[in-house]
Amino acid sequence: MKKVISVHKIISGLACALLFSIGVNAQKAAFDMEKDLLLVQLDCKTDIDDLHTAAGFATLLNHPDYKNLNYLAVAGTYGIQEGLYVPPNELMPMVFGKNWLDADKEWKASVDKVVTKALKIIENGGSIWVAEAGQSDFTSEWVKELSRKDISIKTRESVNVVQHSDWNESVTKPVKLMYTKTVTDYHKIADGNEVGNGTPGLKSDGKVDWESKLNDEHLTKVWNTAIRLGNKYNGKDGRYLNESVAEGGLDFSDLSEVCYILDLMEIKDADEFFTYFKVD
Repeated sequence: MKKVISVHKIISGLACALLFSIGVNAQKAAFDMEKDLLLVQLDCKTDIDDLHTAAGFATLLNHPDYKNLNYLAVAGTYGIQEGLYVPPNELMPMVFGKNWLDADKEWKASVDKVVTKALKIIENGGSIWVAEAGQSDFTSEWVKELSRKDISIKTRESVNVVQHSDWNESVTKPVKLMYTKTVTDYHKIADGNEVGNGTPGLKSDGKVDWESKLNDEHLTKVWNTAIRLGNKYNGKDGRYLNESVAEGGLDFSDLSEVCYILDLMEIKDADEFFTYFKVD
């Protein structure tokens, strides 16, 4: 009888150890500021929210904690949705300088440049984190090319993709969405358009008092430009009508994925975002 109990204890102990190991391995990997690359991929079609998202990212980059953040922005990473493009080209250099790519005009060249940068990051022991502010068509292509360049790369360990939108998934070419989900560490988070679901809700139905919290000439110019361009293209020529923006609100909901990657999920909404990144 004692022997049987002992065996049961051993089995129970092994099971607990296995479950603990699985739990540890299942935990979300952390972004390494010293080694990793953050890719912010903006589809800019046909919603104007990516203009506000770019301004939101500029606000984050201004914070001392992220002055050394290694990032690359890519505009025009759209999928198979219909409708006109929202040109961000006036805003992007203002926000990112030369640290952005125009996939709308140069898709293949942008894929190649991402691959080149990703290879260097991975060779130096880092990982790639994609804030999928749009569809996964572009991601699937550069990840496939990355694997072709170096077949030894384990992309499920080196490439993390974060998506918050069911709609974005629905207008990704199905085979490319399946590929991205299969070969990368794909994180689906709650929708950043909503408040109170565990993800920062960065879409406001009313005006947000950002001006009083950003005492910074450059950021003020960035936000005013993003808002002006957003109003110019919102619902125009068949583009998606963002009603929240039309009523004077902001929509930088796609920045929720950046918040997830940088462990800023405690931010509740747009107002708290500007309080968190306040510039006196």
